[in-house]
Amino acid sequence: MDSSITWAQTIVLSIVQGLTEFLPVSSSGHLRIVSTLLWGKDAGASFTAVIQLGTEAAVLVYFAKDIFSIARGWLVGLFDKSRRGFDYRMGWMVIVGTLPISIIGFLAQDYIREALRNLWITAAMLIAFSFVFVAAERLGRKRRTYRELNMKDAVWMGFAQCLALIPGVSRSGGTVSAGLFRDLDREVATRFSFLLAIPAVLAAGLFSLPDAFSPAAGEAASGAQLLVGTAIAFVVGYASIAWLLRFVAHHSFAWFALWRVPLGLAVMALLAVGVLPAQ
Repeated sequence: MDSSITWAQTIVLSIVQGLTEFLPVSSSGHLRIVSTLLWGKDAGASFTAVIQLGTEAAVLVYFAKDIFSIARGWLVGLFDKSRRGFDYRMGWMVIVGTLPISIIGFLAQDYIREALRNLWITAAMLIAFSFVFVAAERLGRKRRTYRELNMKDAVWMGFAQCLALIPGVSRSGGTVSAGLFRDLDREVATRFSFLLAIPAVLAAGLFSLPDAFSPAAGEAASGAQLLVGTAIAFVVGYASIAWLLRFVAHHSFAWFALWRVPLGLAVMALLAVGVLPAQ
């Protein structure tokens, strides 16, 4: 065990998690940067994965009606072919779209927790994927509706979600951009992005729970800290979801590049002069 997370770290990082999980700015990248900048060390991927349970709980509450409808439609459709409607297909889309990140995340977990948390990589991804957002907004026709979602969209966005394993990319940014490239409406892509993240993030958080108490890399947290951190992330995350869905109804995702690019350049400058350690 390296060391223990303080309560100050718990509160600050949980707020950062709630604010950035759903915005296309990379929550893992921001947690990595804030933790190193303020405390000179990385809190670790396991702690991050566990407090993400709070933001995913916010998704479950916010989209409870949709989730219940999809789950019911999928279960009914399994036993009655005549009742296989859109919700049944959506259930399979979420399941299939979750498979890529589940498989890659499990096989590459050690690499993700260590090598990919290099701040040079985080800074580079913050900058590079900003241009992906801009390209997606310019090239996507944004004409396809929620009811027009299909399995090809789920697979495409599912593989894009794997990029979120790299701090600096952004889960929502990657998946929404993939949806825009598929000509989905921005709100539709954002909504499906949230639903697609639920199984993978919940599984990652529960799987990482033992490591958060005694991590191989990063800092250890107490049960109380994990509980409080998850609760804070839930409250802030819920507000963040509501804000983002209102924002994307009238604004381009490309606006977030105005935050990502300067932040990435600032991190690179701090790394170059030795203020921040890369690893």
